[in-house]
Amino acid sequence: MAFRPYDTRDERLLIFFEVILLKDMLNQIEQQAIEALESAKSEQEIDGLRVKYLGKKGELTGILKQMGGLPAEERPLIGQLANIVREKIGAKISERFAEMKSESVKARLSLEAIDVTMPGKREAMGKRHPISLVLDDITEIFLGMGFKVAEGPEVELGYYNFDVLNIPKDHPARDTQDTFYINDEVILRPQTSPVQVRVMNRQKPPIRIIAPGRVYRSDAVDATHSPLFHQVEGLVIDKAITMADLKGTLELFAKMLYGNDMVVRFRPHYFPFTEPSAEMDAMCFVCQGEGCRLCKGEGWIEILGCGMVHPKVLKNCGIDPCEYAGFAFGMGLERVVMRRYAIDDLRLFFDNDERFLNQF
Repeated sequence: MAFRPYDTRDERLLIFFEVILLKDMLNQIEQQAIEALESAKSEQEIDGLRVKYLGKKGELTGILKQMGGLPAEERPLIGQLANIVREKIGAKISERFAEMKSESVKARLSLEAIDVTMPGKREAMGKRHPISLVLDDITEIFLGMGFKVAEGPEVELGYYNFDVLNIPKDHPARDTQDTFYINDEVILRPQTSPVQVRVMNRQKPPIRIIAPGRVYRSDAVDATHSPLFHQVEGLVIDKAITMADLKGTLELFAKMLYGNDMVVRFRPHYFPFTEPSAEMDAMCFVCQGEGCRLCKGEGWIEILGCGMVHPKVLKNCGIDPCEYAGFAFGMGLERVVMRRYAIDDLRLFFDNDERFLNQF
């Protein structure tokens, strides 16, 4: 093959311009990358630029792939220049990452900074509900008299709630308009009396207990009634227990809870599980016996029902009524609290109004 000087010179010129072009492209990539990194606003944006310029399919890799068409003696020069550009871009990326991290730390410290000259903030502390406060007081009073606290299920069998307590099938208390039924045999207890039955079934006299807890009745909501309320019932079973023991215990309880000037009265009543039966009333704290909306003009507010345990109930629970006697009582806790704190509307207990609750 004949040597043609013109062709050789032309090829060398082409290679020369190609090298110059690659150098310019590398310098341009470096300049664009540095400018883009300087204006980046987030670490995610910086990482995206890293992939764009230095990734496997990045712009710098694309330049290096074009080196295959260069003579062997020209490749080291372009490779060296490409490595310099890579190092500069990599260094700038590291620098920007460090700056971003520093700025993030400064921003977080600024947000979390504590000004020690500012006055402290008082922690909002919760308070015990007035019902809980009075229940604790009632419990302490009866514990001091030698009583124990007993508990039982709120979802109760009709057997414990009615049958054992001498309440026959046709008694109004079993009406679905008076009691919440889950099915024919299971109810939401309308009283804590089943707790007394369970205690009498498993424990021999002497028995002296109180049974506090939530109860449910199908009552319309008004100033003195609610379908959900709280009761505290009590039971004493022992030898030679009389009505005098009942009255003395409850009068002492009332004076210890309300003060020595507390005036109470007992009036005859009927309960199927006690005989004789009575209700204990407290003089109305609003009108002092004159009659008002709260006491419905009577001057007195019913506090609790009580009586001597019916012999049939004792017998149903396996206790000999000829050997043992006892008394029982039950009070609506909300009414006791109303009398204690001069509250004239039971609904306030369930409204969750902090203006009301923070008074106690």
